[in-house]
Amino acid sequence: MKQGFPYLRPGMTVGLLGGSFDPAHLGHVQISRAALQRFNLDCLWWLVSPGNPLKSRAPASMERRIAAAQRLMDHPRVRISDIEARLGTRYTAETLRGLRRIYPHVRFTWLMGADNLAHFHLWKDWQQIIETVPVGVLARPGDRISARLSPAAKIYRSRMLKDDQSQALARSAAPAWCFVNVPMISASSTKIRAAGKWSAMPEQDPDQSRD
Repeated sequence: MKQGFPYLRPGMTVGLLGGSFDPAHLGHVQISRAALQRFNLDCLWWLVSPGNPLKSRAPASMERRIAAAQRLMDHPRVRISDIEARLGTRYTAETLRGLRRIYPHVRFTWLMGADNLAHFHLWKDWQQIIETVPVGVLARPGDRISARLSPAAKIYRSRMLKDDQSQALARSAAPAWCFVNVPMISASSTKIRAAGKWSAMPEQDPDQSRD
């Protein structure tokens, strides 16, 4: 186990929710609590992404975003992590490769909102992601139909677990994914920033816009 990284017991099921969390909001809290229950996860990590050095504008500092997330997400099985910054990774596929090297016997599940599934096929090495870890999709405000009809959903339709099979997702062999409906909260980081309650976030590549 790499020094400085938290201990995870072999065989644990760990959900990964990536995003800028600029800022974190109740929608993140809601889907995290739902994911723990619906996908039978031992714990869940919020992966707070670092700023993109290639962009002229940056999100709020990592320290500010993590502190705000920790104040909001008070749950014993949810960890707020800067592990992407420490790994030096920019894209989700890179992060997963790094985590799998450090934790070869841990079962990771990538989590995303239904809005991200709609453009998942635009992410860098997106098929590598779904071919190596299960993917849990949680319905958020937006167009659920576009998510279900997305290229990723169509290509991997035969590997989709039904809603009543969601408890088995985290221990399923990839590729495997499951779309579950959860009560929806309309909060969004974009709306919070637009209201002037937080600093602005840069335009990003699709795989870096996990709001």
